[in-house]
Amino acid sequence: MKRILLFLLVAITFNLNSQTKKIQILSSEISTVDESRFPGATILIGNVKVAHEGATLDCKRALLYREKNVFQALGEVVIEQGDSIIQYSDFANYDANTKIAKSWGNVEVNDKEMKLSTDTLYFNRTDQILFYPTKGIIKDKINTLTSNKGTYYLEDKKFTAKTKVNVVNPDNILDSDHLDYYTNTNLAYIYGPSTVFNRKDSTKIYAERGFFDTDSDISYFVKNAKLFSKDKTVEADSLYYDKKRGFASATNRIKVIDTIQNMVVKGNYAEIFELQDSLFIIKKPVAISIMEKDSLYIHGDTILVTGKPEKRIIRTYHNVKIFKENLQGKCDSIHTNQETGLTKMFVDPILWSGKSQITGDSIHFKTSQTTNQLDSLFVLRNSFIIQKDSLDPNNFNQIKGRNIFGKFEDNDLRLMLVKGNAESLYYNRNDETLKLETITKEIASDIEFLLENNEVVQTKYFTKTEGNTFPPSQFPEEDRKFRGFLWREDEQPKKMEDIFIKDKKVARKPKKKLPEVENAKAILNTEFKKKRKKKRNLNLEEE
Repeated sequence: MKRILLFLLVAITFNLNSQTKKIQILSSEISTVDESRFPGATILIGNVKVAHEGATLDCKRALLYREKNVFQALGEVVIEQGDSIIQYSDFANYDANTKIAKSWGNVEVNDKEMKLSTDTLYFNRTDQILFYPTKGIIKDKINTLTSNKGTYYLEDKKFTAKTKVNVVNPDNILDSDHLDYYTNTNLAYIYGPSTVFNRKDSTKIYAERGFFDTDSDISYFVKNAKLFSKDKTVEADSLYYDKKRGFASATNRIKVIDTIQNMVVKGNYAEIFELQDSLFIIKKPVAISIMEKDSLYIHGDTILVTGKPEKRIIRTYHNVKIFKENLQGKCDSIHTNQETGLTKMFVDPILWSGKSQITGDSIHFKTSQTTNQLDSLFVLRNSFIIQKDSLDPNNFNQIKGRNIFGKFEDNDLRLMLVKGNAESLYYNRNDETLKLETITKEIASDIEFLLENNEVVQTKYFTKTEGNTFPPSQFPEEDRKFRGFLWREDEQPKKMEDIFIKDKKVARKPKKKLPEVENAKAILNTEFKKKRKKKRNLNLEEE
């Protein structure tokens, strides 16, 4: 049985070999032999031209091994395959059995799309593949591609280039260790660490997988994508970037780093408009201001950043929460001007500083431009500060007035001035025994408080009108809470992760929205309306 199988294998091999066409000599000025030097070879000299299965080979001198069906060419070698490619080199070997040609010495290949230059080249005519194991340079109408080794697929017009790949055109420089480049579309698909450097404005993109259209300057990357510009860095799982339009969109695990203002914005979907110096980010967005000892986190449904670095505005809309180790907050909308360092909270704003709860119609706080630390606090209209008693959860120290102004030191609230119609209620305990001794209620035009470790250590009254100190048993129960008292500790974010928790809606008396909020919302609504209109138009065109 083994002999039969062996016989069949030999027969099949012989049949296949017998079907291989022989190399044909088309022209030669001299044809001779020299068995001592070149046994089994026909020596061809002068205007040598041979043909094999649709390809021709021209050279000055050659050796043709008829039995082996092998051709060796020397001097001004030209290989042509129909109208698909033409190849030049100093030397070439062609095996007609495998239909593989090896060329070396000043190799140059031309087709309709590109020109390839290298030192050594293998041409597999069966699979229509060119392979260069040494440095190669490919030029087309737009780009010049250089790599240490690469493969060109003639039918697909595709280069697979590896090891120190460099693609250069008047606008960009692309560096990679592995990419596919299509000469008919000018598309580059990357499969490893790669960078695209814009030669005009020094913008740079890093990614490890995706594609780059070298003609339209559009790219889409899906692994470890990073966009570097003069004032910001954008990182994301995937990144679409249209350089000519100045538009980018990013998806999942996004981090926008403002290298000038020392700020980071995170989220899971973002759109960037370079020409308008703006971006918006949604899906768990958070703006992080880096401070000396701590960071300030601001989260909302949407974050909109506009303006140049020196005049940047950050707007955060709806369900806003703030977290810092010694300062937390909540409101509907926030407006931050990085030029002035002023942050404004709108619509039912609340702050927690240490043990204190602070509310008002609107709350502003300011950051120092020199130290990047919290500097000032402004609680405007219906200002109210509540602090739970240290031992009895039913008792609350309270401060109320028209406006409250505060001053921070080392990011801690150190001084507060209640301005206009000031009222205070304090539960006084013995410093040693901590026993509740008296309850003091004061009314004055203004009250100033000095704090240490978030505790009031000194109080100063201005134009005092009335005030009394009572034993706890004699203090009227109905006076223990000022009008408008509302303790909201359950809404306070106790750790950074809490800012992403959606609170249950609480029915409260609606307050008039401030003009700043309406203007900020109008900006965002206009952008979304434009996008919806554009999407509708696209759908109509498709129909």
